[in-house]
Amino acid sequence: MAEQESEQQALIYIVEDHEVIREGVRQYLELTGYRVRTFANLKTAKEAFSLQVPSLLIQDVMLPDGDGFAFVKQMKERCDCPVIFMTARTEESDRILGFELGADDYISKPFSPKELVLRVQAVLRRFSNNRYRPSDGLLYASNHWMRFDEQDHRVVVDDQDVVLTAAEWRILAYLIENSHHLVSRSQILEECFDYNVESYERVVDTHIKNIRSKLGDGSWIETVRGYGYRFMGHEKDRAEV
Repeated sequence: MAEQESEQQALIYIVEDHEVIREGVRQYLELTGYRVRTFANLKTAKEAFSLQVPSLLIQDVMLPDGDGFAFVKQMKERCDCPVIFMTARTEESDRILGFELGADDYISKPFSPKELVLRVQAVLRRFSNNRYRPSDGLLYASNHWMRFDEQDHRVVVDDQDVVLTAAEWRILAYLIENSHHLVSRSQILEECFDYNVESYERVVDTHIKNIRSKLGDGSWIETVRGYGYRFMGHEKDRAEV
């Protein structure tokens, strides 16, 4: 009950230039119990972000004063606000780009308002749910070490802070939670994104590629060709390194 009340106090920004869609989504979310602010262009949305970061951003892509993808990319460099893209651009390349930019979900127009609300609830639940239980100690791979700190939401590799998007954090946390166990792409989709569509498996590969790049030279993640991935870091006394 407390969790539900917390979710319903969430502040949601909607950036959408089509007034009928914008107001329809706003009304449906407010009826569900959320606080909502709406913006018809990127300029006013940027001004709002400078004053307050919302609990969730619902972002259109094609806007009169700019590109929603570019706006989210800039926003993600400053804060870690979860994002749902809401757009008429339905090509697979657009969906993949959206996830590469750190989106938590991508919904294509036209859509059911009820479906959107369910997706909003799922994203907010994933973002706030403290379900990961990584080791309190250090993790090692070859001559490299990592500290995955769930409480402080921080990853440090070889004394260097690693900045991850929300999606990358969830994937790495899931791999660490299942250390040395093989997990499939479909499992990662189901556990980290709440859906399992075969065409989206490329999204997992893209996120893994980005995570590896950020973690550096250590052999942290093993690819099992044709199936999935395995986290190879392990615990041991640091003096053994």
